[in-house]
Amino acid sequence: MELKKNYKFWFTPGSQTLYGEECLREVAEHSAVIVDSLNKSGKLPYEVVLKPTLIDSATIRRTMNDANTDDECAGIITWMHTFSPAKSWILGLKELRKPLLHLHTQFYKEIPYDTIDMDYMNTHQSAHGDREFGHMVTRMGKNRKVVAGHWSDEETQRRIGEWMRSAVGVIESSHIRVLRVADNMRDVAVTEGDKVEAQLKFGWQIDAYNVTDIAEYVYQVKDAEAEELTEEYYDKYDILLEGRDEAEFRAHVKEQARIEIGFERFMNELDYQAIVTHFGMLAGLKQLPGLAIQRLMEKGYGFGAEGDWKTAAMVRLMKLMTAGKPDAKGTSFMEDYTYSLVPGKDGILQAHMLEVCPSIASAKPTIKVCPLSMGNREDPARLVFTAKEGHGIAASLVDLGTRFRLIINDVDCLPLEKPMPKLPVASAFWRPEPSLITGAEAWILAGGAHHTAFTYDLTAEQLGDWAEDMGIEVVYINKDTTIHSLKNELKWNSVYYR
Repeated sequence: MELKKNYKFWFTPGSQTLYGEECLREVAEHSAVIVDSLNKSGKLPYEVVLKPTLIDSATIRRTMNDANTDDECAGIITWMHTFSPAKSWILGLKELRKPLLHLHTQFYKEIPYDTIDMDYMNTHQSAHGDREFGHMVTRMGKNRKVVAGHWSDEETQRRIGEWMRSAVGVIESSHIRVLRVADNMRDVAVTEGDKVEAQLKFGWQIDAYNVTDIAEYVYQVKDAEAEELTEEYYDKYDILLEGRDEAEFRAHVKEQARIEIGFERFMNELDYQAIVTHFGMLAGLKQLPGLAIQRLMEKGYGFGAEGDWKTAAMVRLMKLMTAGKPDAKGTSFMEDYTYSLVPGKDGILQAHMLEVCPSIASAKPTIKVCPLSMGNREDPARLVFTAKEGHGIAASLVDLGTRFRLIINDVDCLPLEKPMPKLPVASAFWRPEPSLITGAEAWILAGGAHHTAFTYDLTAEQLGDWAEDMGIEVVYINKDTTIHSLKNELKWNSVYYR
């Protein structure tokens, strides 16, 4: 499963001919130094490519359209070294379809008080040129990220690097295709949604197939293939028989191997990167996919339970955005289950009946085979573990009927107070910001779902940048949230997004 692609970002400095050829040479030289420094900084996940200085409308328009048609270009970084009259940018910006970052910087960090003259002022006037450019982008109503700071500062470089991941999410969003195995869980509201509008807004293609279509691929898995993958399971994970016959236990695990191979083969042949299942629609399958889905998520596929295609697509998107990140801690589908309301020990126990991605596991997962009351099938094998401690975000994309809203909550994953030996599923325990009570109230007021796409490896700002580029509403729930301010924000948003 390919996740990280060889994307590049174009650095497009702006200037004009008013100050002569020597000034333009200096702009080009300084831009090359900045690009080289950014690429060597180790803070950026993708390469920055320097483009010629843009000085007129025709060149700007051609460069923006070249970016549109270049499959490797994931975004544009602009910087006005001198003064670039912003009307020159109108046609190019109107036609630009790639993410845009406006880097508000200047070449030298300090003012050369002893030597500064008007030649220096004319050349080094980013404070002037960037405001001219910024005004035009705002007037055009074009979304962009603004990062201010000196290009050599680690914080500036970090913010550019984080935006790059958001930009890749924008580009990759249109490549996400979700396989719906059967349909949504009957009478459940939150997993429903407008699939046509989702394709218009996000580029997602969401297609339904009968369970029997994909079950045929499971039947066709050769016994030797399933046995080989079962051996891999036994090598990679701990095995907990809990009194079950070893041969019978292994047969249940082997069935999940068949499902993993068959499902992945089906998805690859038909070009799908995310999948939803439903425990009430399992015709042709011996078990509800558990271990198989957990493994597919670990490989980078998206997943949503009970037909939740919005969460499946978001999990896939977040895995793409975090691809190749050093020291990544993991991304998974998750569900709110039950609370601890004890002061000082408060939080939400997160789990699902089977399908939590092992990328978030704090230790080596264990394979268990346990009964499942839902689905009316044989006992499914699943990976059991607890999640890592640390900060993360939980995101819920909901369809409000007239628009999509993305709700992003900063959360802190905490250690469990006690082991849970009778809980046969993977779990996490987290406390939402700013507190359990306020966080839960805010989530409910915003219309958040019980399913979430969770990651340790993105910030709320990064995911929010993606949502803003998609043109949808974003609601942040964090340490600064109050119920009063949130209610007002939701009212204002309802007017803005009418």
